[in-house]
Amino acid sequence: MAIEVMVIDDSAVVRQVMSGILNEAPDINVYATAADPILALEKMQEKWPDVIVLDMEMPRMDGLTFLRKIMAERPTPVIICSSLAEKGAELSLQALAAGAIDIVTKPQLGIKDFILDAKHLFWQTVRGAAAARMTRHKAGPTHIATVAHKVPLVDLITMASTTDRITVIGTSTGGTQALEEILINVPRTCPGIAVVQHMPELFTAAFAQRLNSLCQVEVKEASSGDRLIPGRVLIAPGGHHLEIQRSGAQYIAKVFRGPTVNRHCPSVDVLFRSAAIAAGRNATGIIMTGMGDDGARGLLEMRHAGARTIAQDEASCVVFGMPKEAINLGAAKEILSLTKISSVLENFS
Repeated sequence: MAIEVMVIDDSAVVRQVMSGILNEAPDINVYATAADPILALEKMQEKWPDVIVLDMEMPRMDGLTFLRKIMAERPTPVIICSSLAEKGAELSLQALAAGAIDIVTKPQLGIKDFILDAKHLFWQTVRGAAAARMTRHKAGPTHIATVAHKVPLVDLITMASTTDRITVIGTSTGGTQALEEILINVPRTCPGIAVVQHMPELFTAAFAQRLNSLCQVEVKEASSGDRLIPGRVLIAPGGHHLEIQRSGAQYIAKVFRGPTVNRHCPSVDVLFRSAAIAAGRNATGIIMTGMGDDGARGLLEMRHAGARTIAQDEASCVVFGMPKEAINLGAAKEILSLTKISSVLENFS
């Protein structure tokens, strides 16, 4: 059966183009569109969609209010269709925290050409959303880290104990909520962490800022030359790959533009392969919820290099694709729930 999709956007052009692109896929059917959430709710009384593609800024009811209403009453996979503007990034991150599955971006001009170029990834995003494990959404954490200025732990303890180990994490669909859940209680004595979260350009900086406000550790969007040290989490910038390199006793981030790997930039495989080379048995690799197979081969290389390798279990994943591929390859030494992954990081100091 086809995946039944509703597109909600106040632009008639966007509705038309998105419907046309999605209807080209043999297993996807846009059965309805709406110019705002009020009209959408009326149509949804007759037929409820499998997946909703939702704009954020609309008349009568904004997308975030609509999303929160849906997640409280009848959790449904929602893909946010956002502008690339800074305001769009902030709203989209609030939507992800409220339970949205993923983000697709739209430029201010050239929407048709833009979506045509990315249509296969758009199809995959809808398919992943349709397969997502939805639950009634809980309110996000209210704790805000109270450290006025987070001094990197490297300034407090000797280098001999700061460069021994690192953790690298890869995730995609459902990963923003999962990362928040596991990082919120990580102590500042935890080894340095590098993260690839599949996310559009401009969104990762806002995502890192949000995590930084919630966590004890320092969380920042990675830049080339950043040191991976205890008490710090580096997030790969959207549109750039992130590698970890060894420089003497230190681990250093390298951020660069490059072709997509496994259809993604940043790519989890790029990060994991660099960790296998730079850290070997001193690294821990964790692959979490997400669609596709990015990271599976890189995690296998980490295991061959002697690293500890972990995959999130199916029951706690929003989408089991990435961990499943890693498990099938024999890349994961351990298969753990999200709660147990959190415990690993909390106790890994």
